[in-house]
Amino acid sequence: MTEEPVLRESPALGDDELNELFASAWPSHEPRIFQPVLARSLLTIAAYSGTRLVGFVNVAWDGGAHGFILDTTVHREFQRRGLGLRLLRAAERGARARGLEWLHVDFAPDLEPFYRAAGYLGTAAGLQRLR
Repeated sequence: MTEEPVLRESPALGDDELNELFASAWPSHEPRIFQPVLARSLLTIAAYSGTRLVGFVNVAWDGGAHGFILDTTVHREFQRRGLGLRLLRAAERGARARGLEWLHVDFAPDLEPFYRAAGYLGTAAGLQRLR
């Protein structure tokens, strides 16, 4: 049996390891540079199996009371084992410890059962694509 992945708060993360993780979880992922986004994050949570990155979540924020869950990602070999929920709970604890009052998340319709089961409520929100 494989050991539970270890969670780390805001570790140094490289573009190569993040792109490898995202490519595993999201078939349409195109390699990108993550560093500008990470530099503006309130915190990130990364999951490691040994030295291998197998999970990630980013918490962005508005500088006040609102945080935003972004890029919740679990390597395909580790999906459906509760790691996504562990990542969310760690992100929630970190956000709460930093004084946030609200944590928002947008998700595709196929991810709704996951976020609803994690306790996220539906809200009316607007979105406009700029590019």
